[in-house]
Formats: sequence, structure tokens, C-alpha cells
Amino acid sequence: MSSATRFRRLSAAVAIVTATAAATGGAILFSPKIATNDRGGGPAFDSVGQKIADPRAVIPSRAAQESVLTGASASNPLDVLVIGGGATGCGVALDAVTRGLRVGLVEREDFSSGTSSRSTKLIHGGVRYLEKAVFNLDYGQLKLVFHALEERKQVIDHAPHLCHALPCMTPCFDWFEVVYYWMGLKLYDLVAGPRLLHLSRYYSAQESLELFPTLAKKGKDRSLRGTVVYYDGQMNDSRVNVALACTAALAGAAVVNHAEVVSFIKDEANERIIGARIRDNLSGKEFDAYAKVVVNAAGPFCDSVRKMAKNDALPMICPSSGVHIVLPDYYSPEGMGLIVPKTKDGRVVFMLPWLGRTVAGTTDSNTDITLLPEPHEDEIQFILDAISDYLSVKVRRIDVLSAWSGIRPLAIDPSAKSTESISRDHVVCEDYPGLVTITGGKWTTYRSMAEDAVDAAIKSGKLSPTNGCLTQNLRLIGGDGWEPSSFTVLAQQYVRMKRTSGGKVVPGVMDTTSAKHLSHAYGTWAERVAAIAQNEGLGKRLAHGYPFLEAEVAYCARNEYCESAVDFIARRSRLAFLDTDAAGRALPRVIEILANEHNWDKARQKQELENAKKFLETFKSSKNAQFHDRKH
Repeated sequence: MSSATRFRRLSAAVAIVTATAAATGGAILFSPKIATNDRGGGPAFDSVGQKIADPRAVIPSRAAQESVLTGASASNPLDVLVIGGGATGCGVALDAVTRGLRVGLVEREDFSSGTSSRSTKLIHGGVRYLEKAVFNLDYGQLKLVFHALEERKQVIDHAPHLCHALPCMTPCFDWFEVVYYWMGLKLYDLVAGPRLLHLSRYYSAQESLELFPTLAKKGKDRSLRGTVVYYDGQMNDSRVNVALACTAALAGAAVVNHAEVVSFIKDEANERIIGARIRDNLSGKEFDAYAKVVVNAAGPFCDSVRKMAKNDALPMICPSSGVHIVLPDYYSPEGMGLIVPKTKDGRVVFMLPWLGRTVAGTTDSNTDITLLPEPHEDEIQFILDAISDYLSVKVRRIDVLSAWSGIRPLAIDPSAKSTESISRDHVVCEDYPGLVTITGGKWTTYRSMAEDAVDAAIKSGKLSPTNGCLTQNLRLIGGDGWEPSSFTVLAQQYVRMKRTSGGKVVPGVMDTTSAKHLSHAYGTWAERVAAIAQNEGLGKRLAHGYPFLEAEVAYCARNEYCESAVDFIARRSRLAFLDTDAAGRALPRVIEILANEHNWDKARQKQELENAKKFLETFKSSKNAQFHDRKH
């Protein structure tokens, strides 16, 4: 398609959406699905909200949660049993339990151990999908963008301590690009409508370099003409996921990680699934849990769950690999991301500040499904090549602190030639009686995906919820009452008591960096972590240069179902994702604290160290990858 044609189509799209917005008073094309009293308030919503926001609330223990599952008999079954503890599965559990249903959830590994912890960390509508919608005249893609932008604002509002708006800079190296991206991103603003985060705007070349000092002034023999900055959301993905699981537990759901479905229980009369045989992977114990409906939210593994029910089930997903790398903080300024709009093969690559470092990605290629996907060296080099064209700093392979791969469970389109052309929309189906499967979609739309899955489960099991969906306005644990200034309470009222190598406990200041970290990671529950640091002598940092405290290990073991060393370094803290080498150095102390919390013997501690080292080997930092750094 020629530049002139692209420009005409974009101009027409902007005009159409602007006219539609004016005619509908800003409610562009779509409005929220339904608006019941409970969505914005009402007794059911208030009751659930009070449970979650209660400052004296106690998260049920894993043993107590498992006892609920073992007690779910044929005569007294759960309403819903969810398989999968990713964003969608935990979202389903939270949605269902807040509708007054009896809910259980099992996850083979840990909450967010799969795709949900390996995202780009963006909460976004999809600029690329909007471009495709315009130039392919694809209403389905446009509808997906509208819906995602509606959900984007809600995700940020539900966990304000873990999510925030992030400006993203789009470099322009000729005046056509300036006009093209300015119009396209204004269209993105218009589509967001009342859920707009901030207006996009143009910055001159000089202003852009002041905002992003490492941005290249020249690219491929062209001079920088300016940039267009727009806004999307950013999150700490696995901590949002863990917050979903803990919020569901507080609301009454029985959520159990490290518990695997090994087979289904079927009604002999009509072959309907009425429960599952579950193995506790920590104890090895097996038990039956009965449920009126089972929801399959196993992400990339949803087809293997479906094949447990029906051996010849046709595949529903096309797995796609997405690789990300983490670089030092100097690659990007704090508070400003960079989007590379066109790589050599037509993909989009982001470079974003995240938890004091820079995350860059992603790739999009076909892959096999595995529990521990590993990034290929050529994918890492692809990302480095893509960002090096736009930066003045030398981009080096030895700067890669961590690199990981995640598997997206994309819904299959049989006519698609590559995963790039597959829509990220989700699919809900019941292709075997009693088993509702939800797959596809993306992190941003997890809440509405869960709502659709619960609606389908209610219909399948003829369930009787006490109220409608409440999750549209429900804050997650730690979010209610949190403010950006909440960290000051920690800094002023707590100290970090640190135990020296000789066993002596000495006081240390609760510095601003530590206070901000705790506040953003745990929200209003951060004071509980600070109290452990102060009262139990666990105020020392786990790794030099990172704000993670020893107290967090104890807190997560007691309150967040942290059952292994990998659970902590990967999903409760993000040390494995930020710096593989630092995570390795922190392991002995992490295991020592967890052993004290869970009464591990020496053999278990040794096994934990081996498992964690094996896990970290799949993160291809410069220190654990074989490469020849001639190009970068």
C-alpha cells in the first residue's frame, strides 16, 4: 500500500471516528455491556469490598484452602472448579466467588508461572491492531481495540499501586511520519474516549532529546524530525496476578497452587464432567474434588486439558513465542518508553522503563509448548538490532541482565499464515459437557474474559448466583485507600533492623527507595512487610542494587502462597526477570528464610536450590548464555 493511500485511509478513519464521537457525546461506538446497581455499588458489592479492604483481613492458609477442595464431594460439590492460576483463571475465580458461587481453583505450578508473568508489562488497547483495523477495513480488530481500551483503564484503577500510565515515544525521521503517527495516535485517543489516560502530543527533535537523552539524532541516513508521545498503561504483571489470587481467597474462593488435575470425573449416565482428580505436587497426595462446572483456563496448556476430557479434541490454540530482554536503566529515562514502530520484518518493538531497569521486546514467532520456554539467541539479537537503530548509546549483548520467553495462547484462525495476523480476541466454548474453556485474549482484557467465562459456566451448570458481575469496579487487595504518597508513612514510622553475619541486630533507615518499593509492591498491606523488617530483624536487602528485603520472603510465605524459592524470585519479587545473576546470589538467603517459614529439612533446601538454578538457566542473560559478541 502506498504512503498516499495509507494517509487517505487514516484521514478518513479519523474523520469517521471524530464524527461518531461528536454524535454520541463521546461514547464512541461502544458502551459498557450492562450497568446494574451492583456494578457501581449495592449491598453485594459493598459486602465484598469490605472483606477485601478490611485492615485486619487474614489470607486463608494453603492447607485450609486445600481442605475446602477435598471437602467438595459428589453430594456437596463446588459450583465452579477453575483449572489454571494465570490472570484469566484467577480472574474467573474472583468473578465467580463475588457472584456468590462456591469456587475452587488449582494451578499445576504457581500463580502467574506461565504466560502471565512473561508479558511486555503493558496494559494497552493495541496501537498496531488499530492500524490493521484502519488499513484492512477490519471491524473485528477495531472492536478489539475499543474493548481493550475500556478494560485498560479498569485494570489501572483496580490495582493503582501496581499499575500506572506510561508515556511512549514514537520517533519520526521524516515529515510524513510525523503527520502519519500524529494522526494515528490522535485516533487512538479518540477511540479511548472517556477512558483516555492522557492526550498524545508532538515534540520537536530538540524537546525529544531532552526527554529521551539516548534517542538517536539520525537513523538510516535520516535526521530526527520529532516524536509523537502517547500513553498506555504499565504493570507489575505477576504481582497483579498474585493479587487476583489473594483477593479471590479473601472473597471466599479456595485457590491452591502447586496442585495438578490428573484426570476428570465423569457422570456415568451422561458422560458430563462433574469434578477432577487432583494431585498436590508438594505432598504427592491425590484427592477428588467435585464441581457442577469445570472452567479450563490453562493458557497454552488448555488443549492438553481438553484432551483429558476427549482424546481426539481438535486444537484451539496456536502458540506464539514472545521474547523480552532486560537492560540497565541508562538505556531509557525513568518515566518514558520508546516504541520502534517498524522493524525489518514489520513487527513493533517496545523499550520501556520497568522497576528501575529497561525491558525491551517482543518477538512473535511460532513455538512448541513447554513448561519452561527459553529465548533463542537470534531472537535476543533481533531485539538488540531493532533498538540499536534508534539509540545513540552502544547496544551490547553483554548488557543483557535477563532474557525470557513467554508463550501466548492465540486463538487459531485456520486461514492465517503467521501468528502476527491472528487476532488477540478470546474464545469461550463448551465442546465437552461440563467443561468450559476460555483461551486467547490478552492480559489487558483478563477481567472481561473472566466475566464471559463465568457467564458460560452459569449457563452450563444451571448455577444460581446471588448477584451479577461485580468486578468492573472492584479494587484488588492492597489497592483500596492506596495513594502515591503512602510510602512516606513507611519511611517515617519504620526502621529496617538488619542481622549482621555475627548474629547481631542493628538498626537501618527505611530509605525512600525501600519505602517506595514496598508501597508499590504491596499497596496498603506494605506496613505488614515493614513491621516484619522492623520486628523480626529481616530488614536487610537480598541483592545489592535492588530494593527487595528479606522481610518480603517471610511475608510472602505467610500471606501470598509462596511455596518455593522460584515462587519468590520470579513471581513475588521480580528479581529473576530483572537480573538473573542477582537472583542467583540471593537464592541461599531466600531458601534459608523459606525453610524457617515452611519447616524444610536439608534435603528439601538442597532440592530448592537445584530447581531454582535450573529455572534461572532458562533466562539467557549475558552471564549464562553462549554467544560471540562481535556485532554489538
